[in-house]
Amino acid sequence: MPIVCYMDFSAIALQGLEQAQAQMVNAVSGLAGAAASGLPLDTVALSEEAVALSSAKTNYSANLTVLHTADQMDKQATDLMA
Repeated sequence: MPIVCYMDFSAIALQGLEQAQAQMVNAVSGLAGAAASGLPLDTVALSEEAVALSSAKTNYSANLTVLHTADQMDKQATDLMA
């Protein structure tokens, strides 16, 4: 009897989108907090927040692509069964 492995790619991608969004919020909060503090801005801290923001953007984009691909796969599977 064959083993059937079912993965819900949409759920995985949605979880990744939520994590990327949280990462973006943290990075933006860090940047906004540094700007609003009135203290001299630490270049290293700003660089870290900029890298975190860029990473979050990349993660968000990748998970959005996975979600789109999962949607296409679902549509094709539905068409095959019809």
